[in-house]
This record gives sequence, structure tokens and C-alpha cells, in this order.
Amino acid sequence: MHYYAPVVRVIGMLLVILAVMMMLPFVIELVHGRADLPAIEVALFLTFFVGTGCVLIGYRPGNFELDRRQAFLCTALAWLILPAFAAIPFLGAGLSPVDAWFEAVSGFTTTGSTVLTGLDHLPDGLLLWRSFLQWLGGIGIIVMAISLLPFMRVAGMQLFQTENSDRSDKVLGNPIDIVRWIVALYLALTIACTAVYDLLGMSGFDALNHAMTTISTGGYSTHDASFGHFRDPAMSWAAILFMILAALPFVVYIRALDVSARDIVADAQVAAFVLFLAVCSMALGFWLSGQAGITLGEAMTAAAFNVVSVVTTTGYASADYTLWGAPAVGAFFLLTFVGGCSGSTAGGIKIYRLQILALLVSVHLKKLISPSRVVPVNYNGHHVDTETAVSILAFLILFLITVAAGALVLSVMGLDIVTAVTASATAVANVGPGLGPIVGPAGNFAPLPDGAKITLSLEMIAGRLEFFTLLVIFTRSFWSR
Repeated sequence: MHYYAPVVRVIGMLLVILAVMMMLPFVIELVHGRADLPAIEVALFLTFFVGTGCVLIGYRPGNFELDRRQAFLCTALAWLILPAFAAIPFLGAGLSPVDAWFEAVSGFTTTGSTVLTGLDHLPDGLLLWRSFLQWLGGIGIIVMAISLLPFMRVAGMQLFQTENSDRSDKVLGNPIDIVRWIVALYLALTIACTAVYDLLGMSGFDALNHAMTTISTGGYSTHDASFGHFRDPAMSWAAILFMILAALPFVVYIRALDVSARDIVADAQVAAFVLFLAVCSMALGFWLSGQAGITLGEAMTAAAFNVVSVVTTTGYASADYTLWGAPAVGAFFLLTFVGGCSGSTAGGIKIYRLQILALLVSVHLKKLISPSRVVPVNYNGHHVDTETAVSILAFLILFLITVAAGALVLSVMGLDIVTAVTASATAVANVGPGLGPIVGPAGNFAPLPDGAKITLSLEMIAGRLEFFTLLVIFTRSFWSR
């Protein structure tokens, strides 16, 4: 038990922080005197009580550090336990425990799939709590991606080890300065996005909520129509800008502030990511303009917004793109898998993995022609060694296997093949909407059976933790010390 005391202590500290964060919706509902106040009140005090108990149980005198095994366990447990407590306020909205947990997991993982309807009439405190969950999840994802995953050598993230970080097994307190920069940048982007939305005509409440879910690339909205509620094209383009900014590597921002702004455009994945978005948006824009008979400007706005929303895994919808024709539907299904850049709030496969996969295919083709030829694989100024290449390929295999297995489970539960496959894909990629009338951009996940919601929730967590962080704790060697 002494070995796991630091893990219990960290989980307790995170629960205490979560309880403090619950003060925000608690105060709002207290002022408004809404009927769901008891649910938030119970959530706050229960979370604080359990968290404090874990801190006391896990307390040990002396230095407080985590080794690699403890870091894996702590990370996995945090993403499993925190949503359970964060789900309690949703019970006040009449959700079942399974629905409440699904909503909280979707929030924490910044997936954006929802089972709630009638958002326009829900209490402000509950709507703010949903958005705040995604905002908290987004900052947690960035910190995990930059501070933990590279040093746990997860899925090729070792390519993005920061130069000033201690590469020992004691990973808890590693790049403190970088974490501070990340928090500052995250806050700055959120404030800037809120201000822009407000200036463009959103109410202050809508602006704050949508800023939190834009910068976290989460996609929760305060309206059933999602971003389609706002008709001003300027708002759509503002959202496009901030979704892209949130999907870029935060470590590149830090490097640009410290060295040169050119580092942003010089980063290989940033250039590829922006180019990819531009090409896809223009292609679908021209298609939509010819297909729907609308002006090119309207088509480009709609195409760019929804392409950026899906690729950055934000999941906002300004229109039902499943009505744009079969080629558009097929394109959006493929875009579901892409994702943003490493060290951002975006999910998906990530651009850098796809770039390295293309490099590996190119090298393999060259070696087929000249077997004795030595062809080094370099990416963004780093040599891609065998271990990194294997971890990326293993990630891609696990990604596809998880999507396929999830789709099979959902189909066994009676879902049609389109709903099963796209719901599984969007959960693993943390995108939000799938395809079809049930889970599509105009649909809702509420009609799914409880078993499907639990399956999708686990897929969301697995995808967000890059699979290995979760799977490693189920191996026998992990528990052998």
C-alpha cells in the first residue's frame, strides 16, 4: 500500500480541485434558485469529502514523486474516476446514472457527444458545468500530452520531448515552467475567444461557454442547434480561427514566444495541418456550391466550418452535412480519423503520425527497389528511430482495432451498421457527431441503449489516453515489481 500512496494522494488532490471547480455552477444556481441545486450541492460536498479522504490516506512524509509505473496508473485512474464525480450534477437534470456518466466522460475527453436535449431551456449552471468540464479536460489533455506521454514513450510522443525536462522516471514534477506557460496560453486564448464572440454579437453567457468549448476543441453548445444557432458568417470564421489555434501544438507557441514566431510556420505538422484544412475546405466548398446551388461564399463558409470542426475534433455543427451528398458524407467519415497536432487539445490519429506513416511507406518502397540502401527517416528535425516507428504503427493498429471492436459490439446491440461504425469512430477519435439520423450532426446519443453508451464512454477514454496508457495497466508485468 505504501507504494501506491502517492497515486491515492494525487487522485485525492484532483478530486478536491474538481470540488472547488463545482463552486462555479453552485453559486450560479444558488443565485437563480433553480431546482437542480441539491444535485450540485451533493456533488460538491461528496467530491470534496472523498478527495480529502484520499489525500489523508495517501499522505506520507518526505518527498512526493511518481515513478513511471505510478504515472501510468495515476493517469488512467484519473480519467476513469473524475468523470464519475463530475456526472453527479447531471442527475439533477433527470439523467440516468449511465447517461450522466456518458455526458461527463464526453465532456472530460472533449468528445462533445451528448445525450441532453432541450439545451436552450436548461439551467445556466448546468450548461456552464458542461462547458467547464470540457475546458478542464482540454487543459488536462495538453499537460498530459506534453508533460507525461513523451516520457512514458506513448505512441511516438517521445519525438516531442522538451529539451529542458528531466527525463528520469520521476515525471510528476517535470516541466513546471512549461505547464505554467501552457496554462497562461490556454487562458489567453479563452479570454480572446470570449471577447471576439461577444463583440460579434453573442450574449456574454454564450460567448464564455462557446469560448471554453472552442479552445478545448470539445464542441458542447448551449443550444440544440449547436453553432448553427448563430447565423452570422463572421462568427463561423471566428470559430474556425480559434479551433485551428487550439489544434496547434502549444509547445510550438511557447517556443515561438521564447525564440521566434517563425517556429510556428516552420513546424512540419503545423504546415501540413493548415494545408490539409485549406485543401479539404476548398474542395468541399466547390462541391457544395455546385450541389446545393448556393453562392460560393456561403458554401466555403459552411464547408470550412464543418471541415475544421471535424478535423480538430471539436464537433460543432453549423449544418447537417449528411445532406450534402454521398461524396461529402464519405469525406467527413474519413476526416473523423485525422485529428489535429500533437500537444494540442485535439484528438484523432494526429497529423504527425500520418506524416511519419507516409515517410515509412516511402522508405519501404525505396528499399524494395534497392534492398541494401540505407534510408534514414527524419521528421521535423528529429530522427525517427525503430522504437518510435513501431509505437506509431502499434497505435494505428490499436486505433483501428478499437473502432472495429466497438462497432461490432454496437451492432450486436441492434444498431445499424452506419450508426455503429461512425459512433465507434467518433468516440475513439473524440470528435462528437457521427453519421446517420441517430448520432449524426443533427442527431443525439440519447436513443442508444445503456450498453452502447458505456461502450462508447470507454472508447472515448481509451482514445483520449492514446490506448497504451490505459492498456498497460492490464498487463501482468505492470503489476510485477
